Amino acid sequence: MKNNKYSVIVSDLGNVLIPFHYEIMIGNLNKVEPGLGDKFVDIYKNNYHEIHRPFERGDMPEDEFISRMLTFLNHKVDKETFCKYYSEIFTINGDMVALLPKLKENYRLVLLSNTNSIHRKYGWQKYEFLKIFEKLILSYEVGAVKPEEKIYKSVEAYTKEPPENHIFIDDIPAYAEGAQKAGWDAIHFTNYENLVGDFDEKGIVYK
Repeated sequence: MKNNKYSVIVSDLGNVLIPFHYEIMIGNLNKVEPGLGDKFVDIYKNNYHEIHRPFERGDMPEDEFISRMLTFLNHKVDKETFCKYYSEIFTINGDMVALLPKLKENYRLVLLSNTNSIHRKYGWQKYEFLKIFEKLILSYEVGAVKPEEKIYKSVEAYTKEPPENHIFIDDIPAYAEGAQKAGWDAIHFTNYENLVGDFDEKGIVYK
């Protein structure tokens, strides 16, 4: 029996629907020059909060981000190659994607992702399953990142539904907790099997 508590299921993208592996990028860069990928990822991690987060939040223009990345790489690759390597890191979680049409029969589906314009254009935009969602709420477009309250409120501004009608699925505990602080229910995603177990407990129809 359907639990009528929820009317909106909000899902994360990365590592829920599309696992990502930066090791692929590192390997490609190491082919350009031995150690280039390893060096790059170390610099990237050390500048994560100064560069990655502002880019995801939409505070840093794409051209500025790319310019900084090419500097990190000592201009060993061009802009197009960087965007390609930076974005060709995704695969599809087929079990999770197969759930979407079934969930849509009973719930509104909204995607909520900390992401950026490069990953969208060069990485995941091609996936047809995204059309199953009625709305994509993307961090760089709304000017906020999870777990900031503003990004959850951006979802509510779209759905026009009260907080308690939303349930959020995310692989990062802090982001699930951010949804709970906003008045939503949330599930910390670890794998498909555990998720459907959580669905059973919460009365969410997925079959």
